[in-house]
Amino acid sequence: MNDKPPSTADWVRWLARPVGRAERERAALHVLDWLACASAGTRTDPGLAMGRFARTLGPGPCATFAGPGLAEGDAALVNGSLGNVLEMDDFYRTAIVHPGPVLVPAALAMAQASGASGADMLDALVKGFEIMIRLGRTVGPAHYRYFHNTATCGVFGAAAVGAALLKLNASAMRDAFGNAGTQASGLWQCRLEDTMSKQLHNGRAAQSGLLAARLAAHGFTGAHAILEGELGFFRAMCPDAQAERMAGDDEDRWLIHDTSFKPWPACRHAHAVIDLALALRPQVAGADIVSIDVHSYRDAVRICNQPQPRTPVEAKFSLQHAAAVCLLRGAPGLDDFDVPATQDSAVAQLRRQVRLHEDDALSAVYPAHFGAVMHIALRDGRRLQAHVSDALGDPEIPLSLAQLHGKAHMLLSATAHTDQQIEAIIANCAALVDAPSVGDVARWMR
Repeated sequence: MNDKPPSTADWVRWLARPVGRAERERAALHVLDWLACASAGTRTDPGLAMGRFARTLGPGPCATFAGPGLAEGDAALVNGSLGNVLEMDDFYRTAIVHPGPVLVPAALAMAQASGASGADMLDALVKGFEIMIRLGRTVGPAHYRYFHNTATCGVFGAAAVGAALLKLNASAMRDAFGNAGTQASGLWQCRLEDTMSKQLHNGRAAQSGLLAARLAAHGFTGAHAILEGELGFFRAMCPDAQAERMAGDDEDRWLIHDTSFKPWPACRHAHAVIDLALALRPQVAGADIVSIDVHSYRDAVRICNQPQPRTPVEAKFSLQHAAAVCLLRGAPGLDDFDVPATQDSAVAQLRRQVRLHEDDALSAVYPAHFGAVMHIALRDGRRLQAHVSDALGDPEIPLSLAQLHGKAHMLLSATAHTDQQIEAIIANCAALVDAPSVGDVARWMR
């Protein structure tokens, strides 16, 4: 580690800051974004499997997309396994975490079980984002090499959500963080095989964080030095932890404001390539492409190198597929990463023209910037080039409110919601800021 890392005592101090209306309004947008992503996720194989499992569980007061109401922890697990299936979940780039799909279902479950107001739920969500993001940007590249940051950091964020809703005192909050940390897990082997484990990572992080908070409320203690201790999180799992990045120079700013919304249904590492393909597509129309050279940062090339994807997951993690399908079809929708798209002969032929290159300059500024460069050689002799430093949806190029609502319409219409219902969902999420309960949002999960 580069320096002595902060402890959970620092977290307690940071979380004592007041949450304002602007933060609540931002959190409400993340509720909408997760609700739309999770709803569409119910129609996927992982969503259907989780639904079958949910119907074996005992009843409870918390709404789920699986149909039956479940107990708080079970609802967090089931709903928490749905938000990242389509790879459209929110993202904080320097932490490489997706907060929403872990923290929103955790917050909604406990808010229903405890009868919390919309404002209290949103405040807890803001605090969960804070802890998950600050820890994520600290863990270091060696941790991300083997561990899914969203899972390992998400369990701490979910514990922060639970601690806020239960109004735990400082010592009990640290107990909750201690017992969250001892459950931190999520190995990346799942990315190398066609599995559903990545969805389980999120659901278990949501469930385990709430469990840690509930236990703390009953006096169940946990390690207060879970981060910096001799046998704690950093020493065990983060050999190159970057402690100075936890506090940084933004201790007075709630980091939820800097979280990115994803416009495309693919791994975030592929989004810069998608943006480039869409930018160059008008110049390529009707031309014969000889070659496509994609330059990007190390993780993008390492994680998203799938020249011949066979499954939706592989397609979402393929720079080659992202470039080809967007050059041919334009702005990608959900079906552009499904099996028929991977088997499309024109897409497959163009994928073979794509060559990937690791770019040292782009790697040097990652993860602060998710950039890429694309060169296209055409048979008529033209050479096209485009470069982006950041991906659409990042703080430098944020999605507009209209674009976020458009994304919600696209995802919710995929699960047979009418335009009138979708507008009601958008309104109910926005109204959480002043709502006496979360019931008007939760009913859309039933």
